[in-house]
Amino acid sequence: MQVQPFISTVTGTLDTKGRVCVPAPFRQILAAQNTPGLYVCPSFSEATLEGFGEEVLQAFHRQQAETDPFFTPDFNAKVFAVLSMTQLLPLDENGRVRLPDELIAHAGLKDRAVFVGMGTKFQIWEPERFEAMRAARLKEALAALNAGGGA
Repeated sequence: MQVQPFISTVTGTLDTKGRVCVPAPFRQILAAQNTPGLYVCPSFSEATLEGFGEEVLQAFHRQQAETDPFFTPDFNAKVFAVLSMTQLLPLDENGRVRLPDELIAHAGLKDRAVFVGMGTKFQIWEPERFEAMRAARLKEALAALNAGGGA
């Protein structure tokens, strides 16, 4: 089964209760993956949140299940960074999720959140941090293109 990728960039409002509306196309992809809400964890490399569905969670789990959990040096680091930090957040009847306070703090979210489609996952950014990251990544993409790294 081919699953539609998360694409586009959508800005939404974070209310005073920590609720944000997940973009409708993202909710449709999550529902197609039989995800009962959405999975979210803090990024361990950036001040953003990683969002994903059942497909990514199961692929990661299968990959880790093939690794010896006791004698593979990076097993604990990978599993801790993803599985122990991931939360399943239910969607309400309006397509909103309540982001836990520690996730809001990690991403520096205030009153708005930017959902960024990234194929198999999406990220949730604070708008000013997103603009800085976007500029840096576009610069990296242009440098790669100019270095002959284009398709």
